Amino acid sequence: MTVGVREQPRGADPPRPRPGARPGLVGWLTGLAVLSGVGYRLWLLLHAAPATNSDEATMGLAALHIARGDGFPVWFYGQQYMGTLEAYLAAPVFALAGEPSLLGLRLPTLALYALFLLLAWRLTLRLTGDRWFGLLMVALLALGSDRIVKNQLIAGGGYPEMNAAGAALALLAVDLATGRPGRRSADAGRPDGRTADTGLPGRRLARWATWGFLAGLMLWVDPLVLPYVAATGAVLVGFCRRELWGAAGALLGAAAVLGAAPLLLHSLLTGRNPLHAVLAASGANASAGWPDRLHGGLVLGPGLGMGFCAPGQCATWQLWWALALPLLLAIAAATAWRALRTPDPNPAGSAAVGSDAVSPRVAAAARLALVLAAVATLGAYTVSSSAGLTPVESSRYLSCLLISLPALLWPVWTVARHGLRPSATGRRGVGSTLAGSVAVVLLAATLGTAAHATWRAAQTVPATQAAEARHTELVGTLRQLGVRHVRAGYWTCNRLTFASAEQVVCAVVDDTLRPGFDRYPAYRWEVDSAAAPAWVAPAGSPLAEVLDERQRVTPGSLDLVTIEGWRIYLPR
Repeated sequence: MTVGVREQPRGADPPRPRPGARPGLVGWLTGLAVLSGVGYRLWLLLHAAPATNSDEATMGLAALHIARGDGFPVWFYGQQYMGTLEAYLAAPVFALAGEPSLLGLRLPTLALYALFLLLAWRLTLRLTGDRWFGLLMVALLALGSDRIVKNQLIAGGGYPEMNAAGAALALLAVDLATGRPGRRSADAGRPDGRTADTGLPGRRLARWATWGFLAGLMLWVDPLVLPYVAATGAVLVGFCRRELWGAAGALLGAAAVLGAAPLLLHSLLTGRNPLHAVLAASGANASAGWPDRLHGGLVLGPGLGMGFCAPGQCATWQLWWALALPLLLAIAAATAWRALRTPDPNPAGSAAVGSDAVSPRVAAAARLALVLAAVATLGAYTVSSSAGLTPVESSRYLSCLLISLPALLWPVWTVARHGLRPSATGRRGVGSTLAGSVAVVLLAATLGTAAHATWRAAQTVPATQAAEARHTELVGTLRQLGVRHVRAGYWTCNRLTFASAEQVVCAVVDDTLRPGFDRYPAYRWEVDSAAAPAWVAPAGSPLAEVLDERQRVTPGSLDLVTIEGWRIYLPR
C-alpha cells in the first residue's frame, strides 16, 4: 500500500487544494483582505487623500506633456535622476479622459499597489507553503499608515512601483531556481513526464527576460530598490549559474539593457553620470552628526518607513518596532542560513506534490536574500545624511523593507504555530509554550500598531479633502478673474499649473520675491514675458506677509482678492 508514496519530512506543509477545488476559509479571508486593502486606498483617492503637492504635480505635468505629444522626459523635471515611469503610465489615462486630474494620475499607482499585494501573497506561499501565514501578510500589507499610503499612492516618482518590482524579482528568482534544468520540480509525476519549466522552455526564457527587464527598469526608475535586485540576482547565480553562461544569461542581459535604455541613452548623449545626482539627493553634500543619523535611521526610520507611526510623528510606544527589527533581522538570517546549510530532505523534488512551497534550500536562500537586502537598505539609509537632517520625510527611503516582511516574520509565525499547538503526547514544554506566547504577542502587536497608525491616517482625510476643495476654489477664482500668469512659492506653482491643465502658468519665487527653483523653465520664460503677472500666496505665509508689506509701502499698486486659505494680488 505504501509503494510509490513519497515520504515527507515531519512538519511538512499540507498539500494545497487540487486545481478547481472551492476555496476554503483561508482563501475567502485572503480575498477579503485584498479587497479591503485596495478598497481602502480607492476610498482615499476618491477623497483626494493623501494630500498632493507640487512634486506630484510635476509628474502630472510630465504625463500631460506625454499625452499631448509635447515631450517625452527621461527624468523627473529639474533633475538628472528618478525616471518618469509613472508619467508614462498616467499619460494614456489622461488621453482617454481628455483632461488631467489627480485621480487619473493616481489610478496607475493604485494598480501597482494591487499588483504588489498579489505578488507578495504569492511570494509568501512559495517561500513557506503556509496559506494562513499568507493571509497574515496580506492583512498586514492591506493596512496603510500615513507614510505607507503616501509611498504607495502619490505619483511623486519611484516609490509606488519599487515594491511591486522587488516582489516580482524575488518571485521570478524563486521560480527559476526551483525549476532549473536537471532538477525535477513540484510538477514531477505528470503523465507526460515534463516539469513546469523544463517542459516549456519558452516560458522559462520569458521569466529570464522579465527578470532582466525589471532589473534594468528599476535602475532607471529609482536606485533604492537595487539591494533587492542584487540579492535576488545572487539567488539566481547560486542556483542557476550554468544557465547564465548560455542563452538565458544573454537574454537576461539584453532585457536589462532594454529596461535601462532611457538611462543609458541619456547618459551617452549628455555625458552625465546619474549616480552623482543620486548621491547629492541622499545628503552626501550635506553634513549630519552620527547621533542624528543613528537616531533617524535606526529609531525613527523603521517605525515611520514600515507603517507603525501616526502621521508625521512616532509616539514613544510606537518605537518598539525599532527594537524588534534588529532582532527579527538576526533571527531570520540565522534560521534561513541554517536551513540553507541543511541538506535537502527531498532532493528529487522541490516539495510534496501539489504544495505551494518550493525546495527548502531555495526557499531558505530567497529568505536570506530578502533579509540581507533589508539590512543593506537600512544600513544605506542610516549612513546617509538624510536620516539625520530630515528623518520624518526621508523615512520614505525605507519603503522597500515591506518586501522583506515575509522573511522577517516567518520565524515568529513558526514559533507561534508550533509553540502553542498541542503535541502528540498532549504535553508541551514550558519553554516552548513561553516562546509561542511571546511570538503571538509580537504578531498581535505588529498588526495592532499598524492598524492604529492606519486609523490615525484615516482621521486626516476630512482635513485633506477640505484643503483640496480650497485649492479647487483658488483655480476657479483665477479663471474667473482671467488670470493667466502668476508668481508663487515652490509648493504652490506646479500644483496650480497642473490643476488648471496649464491654463494658469506659474513661475516660482522665494519669500523675498526673488526667482526660485523652476523645474520646468518654459513656465518662467512665459511668465517673465507676460505684461502683469499676478501673485498667489497661502494666507499667513511669509510670502503673503511680504506682499502685504509691499501694499502698505506702495498703496494702490496691488488689488487684493481673498478666498479661504489664499490671497491673490493683482497688479494694476
